[in-house]
Amino acid sequence: MTVSQEARGGIVAPQVTRQEVRAPAAAARTSGAARGRMVLYRLLLAAAIIAFWQFASGTLVAEFFISKPSAIVEALQRQIAVGSLFFHIGITATEAFSGFLIGASAGVTAGVLLGRIPFLSDLLQPFILAFYSLPKIALAPLFILWIGIGIWMKIVLTATVVFFLVFLNTFTGVRSVSRELVAILKLMGASERHVLFKVVLPSAIAWVFAGLRISVPYALIGAIVGELIAANRGLGFVLASATGQFDTAGVFAALLVIMAMAFVLNTLVRIVEHRLMPWKVSEAEREITI
Repeated sequence: MTVSQEARGGIVAPQVTRQEVRAPAAAARTSGAARGRMVLYRLLLAAAIIAFWQFASGTLVAEFFISKPSAIVEALQRQIAVGSLFFHIGITATEAFSGFLIGASAGVTAGVLLGRIPFLSDLLQPFILAFYSLPKIALAPLFILWIGIGIWMKIVLTATVVFFLVFLNTFTGVRSVSRELVAILKLMGASERHVLFKVVLPSAIAWVFAGLRISVPYALIGAIVGELIAANRGLGFVLASATGQFDTAGVFAALLVIMAMAFVLNTLVRIVEHRLMPWKVSEAEREITI
């Protein structure tokens, strides 16, 4: 950027050169080319793994243990043709998504509340740590006794798993807000509502989304485990049914669908994060995004 002295008034006006105008476009093209190459590398790696898997099955390892990619595709095609696959996907997606929303909402609310009320957080800290240390899956039999084996048992179990992950991240983010900044706003006459919405939440939102991203796979874990324990529908039921029939291809097909669901849920969280924080370039985007 060059600086020129105007003839009148002695005003210094910056002038932007052509190189500086072209720099962002060149950087965008370079970034797009790098992402394209990375996608190509990933596809090549996936193709190499599938080809080696197809070759190794029945040659290096018995097909009974690892099946074959071709057999897994046939198992998926059979389930799609019967029409049962999408039904089970819908059940598991409903349980995971509903439990995720309930648990995340409760976790954010409790994290903000306890983060802003030190007395309440000190009072409840030992109880929260005790429940956090408890494996949430161990609560499934108790939820069955209380709620039954219907869909609400899986939703409650999923919400319980998600709650603690989101709560701890939100609580940490709220407590990490600069106390000096809060004190200055209070001295300027800001109310608690203004402090909360103008300082606390914008500062803690990165922590909140970190907890949301972490809890995505755990939401599916809660739903699948609930279905494995007691269910006659859902991907967990499909997984247990294929295991009982010693259908290795069916087991891998169910696992593949579960992985695809986790990818979709994680992508939705990232989209919401980008909408709420357009100014933020996360570390995941600086490296390799998934």
